[in-house]
Amino acid sequence: MLTVAEVMTRHLLLLPRETPLREAIALLASQHVSGAPVVDGKRRMVGVVTSSDILQAEAEGADLDATTVKDIMTSPALTTGPHTDLREAALAMEYAEVHRLFVEEEGRLIGVVSLTDLNRALAGGRI
Repeated sequence: MLTVAEVMTRHLLLLPRETPLREAIALLASQHVSGAPVVDGKRRMVGVVTSSDILQAEAEGADLDATTVKDIMTSPALTTGPHTDLREAALAMEYAEVHRLFVEEEGRLIGVVSLTDLNRALAGGRI
């Protein structure tokens, strides 16, 4: 049984709640990710913002400098634990129609498992 902890990404881009959308776009692009956790002042995850959220906000006419990630984030973000079976995590993503699950341990954000992580594991013969 392969677990989430064995394939998850541990280094995360964290977006403070007050990050303007224009800055979030630049950060997501520079890190080559399509979504990131939104955190409060104590670095606790309060939601997630994705490129889809940003595109929706732009389509609705949001001011990219005045609108912050907290204004458009999805909350709560979907989470899983590090010891979750990878197949179970994959099913959870499929049923929820999301591309990532954030990994928490004892209420602390420790990583993210994404469809990209699943594809790497599959391509590497680990699944």
